[in-house]
Amino acid sequence: MHETMKLALIYGSVREGRFSDTIAGWVRQELRTRTDYAVDVIDPLEPDLPVPQKRADPAGLTALRERIGAADAFIVVTPEYNHAYPGALKMLIDAANREWYAKPVAFVSYGGISGGLRAVEQLRLVFAELHAATIRDSVSFANARTKFDAAGNLREPEAAQEAMAVMLDRLNWWATALRNARRATPYVKGYA
Repeated sequence: MHETMKLALIYGSVREGRFSDTIAGWVRQELRTRTDYAVDVIDPLEPDLPVPQKRADPAGLTALRERIGAADAFIVVTPEYNHAYPGALKMLIDAANREWYAKPVAFVSYGGISGGLRAVEQLRLVFAELHAATIRDSVSFANARTKFDAAGNLREPEAAQEAMAVMLDRLNWWATALRNARRATPYVKGYA
């Protein structure tokens, strides 16, 4: 019997007019076809979360840490801004520490010609420092705004859906393995 994985879907942008809503909307639609994930959406635009434009209250930071701690796995939806990931995403990631430990992270990226892959490569370094395991397989959308229609539907969905299915299967495998490992032997932090 397989347990449902608690998956946190993290939005990576706070820009006005952000395209993150379209990409994350597509991810949510794809997740609805799965029965192996229970999804918690973490959006840095939520009122109590730490974003560059305001200071989060301590209760908001505690709640964020609890949500990250409760998750078995993560999907980060990230744009690429100036060859990197957004500062608001970095603040959200840095708001927690051991809550990320020994958990898998997958990426759905978007941007111009690179499809956000440079942002993902940098995020892999950040998550390695947080003792998280990043999944090799990802989904990326080069020139993303041309790939979706005005209603947010992917114009040619087959390749992206196939990549997403592979990523989700592998994310589930890692989430199961790491959850079982954490239950058998608590993950020990060497030093901060």
